[in-house]
Amino acid sequence: MSEQQKPVVAQKAPYAVEVEAGKTYYWCSCGLSKRQPYCDGSHKGTGLSPLAWTAEQDGRAWMCGCKHTAKSPLCDGAHKHLP
Repeated sequence: MSEQQKPVVAQKAPYAVEVEAGKTYYWCSCGLSKRQPYCDGSHKGTGLSPLAWTAEQDGRAWMCGCKHTAKSPLCDGAHKHLP
């Protein structure tokens, strides 16, 4: 078993995505996915795993791109404080 790595900053801004109420999305927590902000399986071997999130309503969601949010998977502005 590998030790958990720190996530890679995919981008220093959130991803604006359209979501559907009741649908579950798998947010990439490692930053390695080529399908940001969603998981594509690139986390294997990192000790990190995707986060399942179900949208409560239809509309736009701002998913974290820096992977350092305290409100996963949604952006909380943490990217503004990264070096």
